[in-house]
Formats: sequence, structure tokens, C-alpha cells
Amino acid sequence: MGIGTYHEIGLAEARRIAMEAQEQIAKGIDPIDARIRASEIILAQSQVPTFRTVAKLVHAALVPSYRNSKHCAQWMNTIETYAFPSIGERRVDSLTTADFAALLSPIWLTKSETAGRVKQRCDRVMMWCVAQRYCSANPVSAVAALLPAQRGTRQRVVHHPAVPWRNLPGVVCRSIEASRITVGRDALMFLIFTAARSGEVRGAKWQEFDLERQTWTIPANRMKAGQIHRVPLSTQACQIIRWRLPFQVEGPFVFSHQGTRPISDMTLTAILRAANIPSDSANRTATAHGFRSSFRDWASENGYARDLAERALAHTIRDATEASYHRTDHLEQRSQMMQNWGNFVVSGVDAQRPSGA
Repeated sequence: MGIGTYHEIGLAEARRIAMEAQEQIAKGIDPIDARIRASEIILAQSQVPTFRTVAKLVHAALVPSYRNSKHCAQWMNTIETYAFPSIGERRVDSLTTADFAALLSPIWLTKSETAGRVKQRCDRVMMWCVAQRYCSANPVSAVAALLPAQRGTRQRVVHHPAVPWRNLPGVVCRSIEASRITVGRDALMFLIFTAARSGEVRGAKWQEFDLERQTWTIPANRMKAGQIHRVPLSTQACQIIRWRLPFQVEGPFVFSHQGTRPISDMTLTAILRAANIPSDSANRTATAHGFRSSFRDWASENGYARDLAERALAHTIRDATEASYHRTDHLEQRSQMMQNWGNFVVSGVDAQRPSGA
């Protein structure tokens, strides 16, 4: 499968196209056929397509690669909001760098994160046009030259507000453990004990658990990296699953109000906001994703190897050479680490309980 002409398509773009093709193959879709079908729609027209037409085609081609329907919808929503009003009906071969600078300018400094996403998505659309030879060059590639430098661009790193790890036992004791027992509270505690992502916890199914071996096996199609992930469960995490066993008859999902579908992504956020859980970011409530950062800091401060901590978080090894040597997930070593983490998380609770309780 040809990706495009060297120099016209950069290495990073070529890798993205190749990765998407591999994802389509994994889902039983022939990427060449999909590309031909998209091209046929354009070729059937008598003129060069408009930006709106191409954007919809590119979005349709990307849909199979998205695991989150919300993110998939956001891709097109940003284009419809910020690009279509000014260039939606323009032929793609007539668009210039100045056109894209004009549509980005109103939000470039005031909504820098959104502007970056719009730019990235417009770039994707125009690169498709270059690959299909509707344009000789991508006008978006030089748009930064016509826009002012965004304040703090190089230094800006968006962190999820997190509970400082040393404060976590107290927070769990005072605000979470002491709260009314609900499915959302159970899911939040399980998320903390496993350092898993919110979506992984909310989508957990009974069939993924082996309580005898104290493991939770998340299938590849539910993982961000697209690889199966085994999670060693501490006794505290196992206890939460056992508490929820009576609800197994209601449906496949462990954390669900009715069993038929998982709790929403706002459930955990609502609990944290209601309890006003403080974070390491001034005037911001802690987030569910931030507990992964709390765990990572705890692991570093307590002498655990970087590899163990990163595997617990299911982070992808970006270096291809290093990744080729990693043939094991170190489940046994991680098991002891996660048990120690569980003990630490509830240490504030245990300190508050009277002797013999």
C-alpha cells in the first residue's frame, strides 16, 4: 500500500497513515479498498472537491480508529465550528496559508488548545488533498508564520490535577472511604487501587476478573495502546469486586447502575467535585486521571523501578529497540508493588479504626 510521495508527506504523517491502516486491518477492513472507495466518491464529481466534502471523507476514514465516540464526534465538531463557516464551500485547490491563518487568528491566543486541534485537523484534511493530487502543497504547514507566538507554548504542559501522594491516605479516609457507598464510590476506590484509567475501570466486565489468581485482564480493544493488559489486584481491590458480586446477575458490567451499561465518565468527576478533593493545582479539584500521577510519584519516591511503574500504568514503550526486548509484563513483581500501594492508600483508614475493629 503506497502512502504518498516522499518530501510531500513527512515521516510523522507517513507513520500515522501506516498505523491507521494497521488498525483498519485489525478490524477486518482493507485499507486500500477503503481508500479507493473514498477516492471514487471524489472522482465521481466533475470538479475539485470543497473543503467540507474532503473533511467529511477524512473523518469517515478515521472513525474506525476511534475507541471513544465522544472524541470521534469532537473531531468533526471543531472543524464545523471553526473552519466550515469561512472555507467550507471553498475548493481545496484555492485555499491558501492566509485563509487558514484567518480562521485560526480569533482563537489562536484566547483558546490556544482548541486552536491547536483545529490546525492539526485542517492539516490532516489538506494532506489528504496533497496525497490525492488536488493540491500541490499543504498550505497549513506554514500557517504558524502568519500567527503570533502563543504565550508559553514551549513550556505549556497540561497536567491532570492530582492529589499529592503523601496526602492520599488522609483524603481517602476523610472524603472517599467515609462517603456513602455507591457504585461510583466503589469504582473510584477501585480506580485508585489499580491506577487504571477511568474508561478501563468503567468498562470493566465480570469475565475479565480471576479473583482466585487476583488478576484483572483487560482486552486489547479496551486499552489505549491496543495491547492486552494484566493488572495484579491487591486484597483491597479484590474486596471491592467481591462486594459487587451480588450485582453480577444484572449484566456484564461490574460498575453499573443497572448492569446493562457502564457508569458515565462524569460519575467519578461528580464525586470528586462534591467532596471538593484538593489537588496539586491551585483552585482545581482533583481528577480521576490524576490518581495515576499520585501512584507514579509514590512508586518513584519509594524506590520502585521505572519499568514496573510504567507497566502498571500500561504506558507504551516508544523506543522500538527497547520495546523489542520487553517480552514479559513482570506480573509477579508488580503484584507486590500494587499490594504495597493498596496498603498505603488505606493506611489513613486503618489509623482511624479502633483496635480490634
